[in-house]
Amino acid sequence: MTSSLPQLERFLYSHHSFAGLRQAIGILVPAIVLAGMFQLYDMGMVAALGALCVSLIDQPGGPRRYRTNEMLGGVVLGTGTVALTGLASAHPLALWILVPSLCFGFCMLTVFGKRGGQIGFACLLLMTLTMHTPMEPGQVLRHTLFSLLGGSFYFLFSYAVSRLLWYREEQHTLSVALFATADYIDARARFYDVANDLEDCYRKLILVQADMIEKHQSARDIVLRELPRGGHASDTRRQMLLDVFIHMIDLLDTMVATHTDYGVLRRRLSDSDFLVFAQDALQKLSQNINRISLGVARNRVPERNSRVQAELRALEYELELYRSQGLNRTEPDIYLLLVQILRRLRNATRIVERMSSLASPPDKSAQAVDVRMDKSLGRFLSRQELRPGLLASNLRLDSAHFRYALRMTIALLAAMGLTSVLSLVGDQYDTVSALTTQSHWILLTIILIMKPGFLITRKRNGWRLLGSLLGCFLSFLLFHLTGNQDLLLIVLVASCVLGNSLVLVNPLLAAVFNTLFVLVAFNFMAPITTLIIGERLLDTLLGCMIALACSYVLPWWEHSGMASLAREAQEANLDYLRKGLRYAELVRQERATTAPGLMEGTDLPISMQDALQAGGNAAAQPLQLSEAAQEAELAWKLARKNVHIAFSNFASAFYRMMGEPPSKQRNVPELNSLLIQNHMMASQISAAIPILASVKTLPETIAATLAYVEGTLSGQDAQPPAHQSIPEEWESLAYPLKQMQRAAQLIQREMRGL
Repeated sequence: MTSSLPQLERFLYSHHSFAGLRQAIGILVPAIVLAGMFQLYDMGMVAALGALCVSLIDQPGGPRRYRTNEMLGGVVLGTGTVALTGLASAHPLALWILVPSLCFGFCMLTVFGKRGGQIGFACLLLMTLTMHTPMEPGQVLRHTLFSLLGGSFYFLFSYAVSRLLWYREEQHTLSVALFATADYIDARARFYDVANDLEDCYRKLILVQADMIEKHQSARDIVLRELPRGGHASDTRRQMLLDVFIHMIDLLDTMVATHTDYGVLRRRLSDSDFLVFAQDALQKLSQNINRISLGVARNRVPERNSRVQAELRALEYELELYRSQGLNRTEPDIYLLLVQILRRLRNATRIVERMSSLASPPDKSAQAVDVRMDKSLGRFLSRQELRPGLLASNLRLDSAHFRYALRMTIALLAAMGLTSVLSLVGDQYDTVSALTTQSHWILLTIILIMKPGFLITRKRNGWRLLGSLLGCFLSFLLFHLTGNQDLLLIVLVASCVLGNSLVLVNPLLAAVFNTLFVLVAFNFMAPITTLIIGERLLDTLLGCMIALACSYVLPWWEHSGMASLAREAQEANLDYLRKGLRYAELVRQERATTAPGLMEGTDLPISMQDALQAGGNAAAQPLQLSEAAQEAELAWKLARKNVHIAFSNFASAFYRMMGEPPSKQRNVPELNSLLIQNHMMASQISAAIPILASVKTLPETIAATLAYVEGTLSGQDAQPPAHQSIPEEWESLAYPLKQMQRAAQLIQREMRGL
């Protein structure tokens, strides 16, 4: 069960639909105004294309100032691209020089990350759509000015909408992150169903987790960019979003605080009701988060949550039954595992209930976030550096960006060569000539399909081809059923909105609606015939064939970068451990001086033990931490965020590699083991650090084990500490430490194997 909410409802209240509507309005208004008021139909289309370029850069997520700078850069580069391409359009030799040069340069912008790639893609799109008709210098100037007008209008429109509807944007972004969190919890619930294959469950969990981490970072960039400062009418709304976001992160920490050995659990308790109740509890929590997410998106009080108390009581009964049977003495590891599951579910239930009470339209004033906290939270935002040296340092054959730029350039040159040959054949065969007069569509198809990764290119090839086929078929039916201009205008607007909204959600449907949008738009300029629809389809087919063939030219196979990604995940875990140990050490020192009455281990209050062993936040303890300890806690949390990102990058690349040809898949067993062990290591560190921070001193055996884990992760050939039993009052650390030691050994072994 993925969700009790219809996927359509989730989409309608997501930032995808909101952004799609904003983009469609920004693209269509210039065209409608110029065509309707001034009868400039052709220039209206040019302005719409200029706005389209900027809209491709205006994607959800990221700090507002970055998106503003990126759109301005798109306006400048797009206008320059239109001017250069227009001047070269009447000179074939100039086009043969300009097109590959611009293609290589814009593809190299991928060195600046996803946003740089979007700017390059938008400019390539403008280049392709500008070169289809030869222009005189006067026409070039007119074309360039109207393209600049469309791009500038979209920038101003989008900026104004973002400033006026900032709250809706933040709500939608947070809602998407909450939906992703619900999907993650539902994926964890599948582990407790013994009928599900364990490997398949891990594969789904890792993919869902990678997607969730990306959406959490988008929400972090949006929600934390402007915090409540006091004295503003919008502070109460900002406070509500901030509270829900913080609880969402706490919930994630709770769920990953301990890596559960599901294989052992299934073998030992395959027919136990404990697993059934745990699965039901997680599925109910997932449903509740979905309801909270929908309430946030709709700005309404969330629907009534499903009660999880019955499942928790059933789990307590099952645990007491196992205790009475002596499981805690005969198999203490299994018993502690069950205790951790129950505590984790209790803590998660409390967080979700609290989140539900917070996710309501605010009706009270919010307290301002102090300046120090404002600066601290600001360190969690995405950072973007535009260093020109990155371009120069990637001009080498072993760079994935350089290979992608060369591959794309070769593909466009091949397409231009093919259309030149076909145009010569067309002098003798009118049908071929008619089907290749708009050869820019082939280049457009290649630009839309070819991506740096082989797997993504192959997938987009199928989506684009099938989407174009369906879009042409729908256009054929539409033009034969009606010629009503008002109805066609409605279809134009609807297809533009849906095409922009579905780009990141469903590329196949996005291709269908974008094809329909383009054909209906050109129909307003000149009536579309069956032959023109066939031309679009043939050009798409040729573009797909060229893109697929050229994807094997200087390919960048994922296995080439897997070792470095695995190393980054290992280093992130090492940094996470070191920062966590430093934080725990400072807190222990302060406990020894400010709370001498606090005892070790099990003398902590039961509620505190529950929170700590469930992965609770040590900062929630009554102890007032010094500035040094607070800084150490912040550094540990930043390291935790970096661990999630590094693991997400590693997992995404691994599963992309698994979609490549079998001959290009290398070290699969080792990489799969590293994936699992790094996940386990991060989980156990999250579980252990709050417990280590809750006491005054550490037994020598525990300190030796932690030193061994740290040394092994750093690549040292340390000797494992002699096996000594951990005192009973430290039993809550026994399982995490054993798993950390084992994971560190396996990580070191597999990394050396790579």
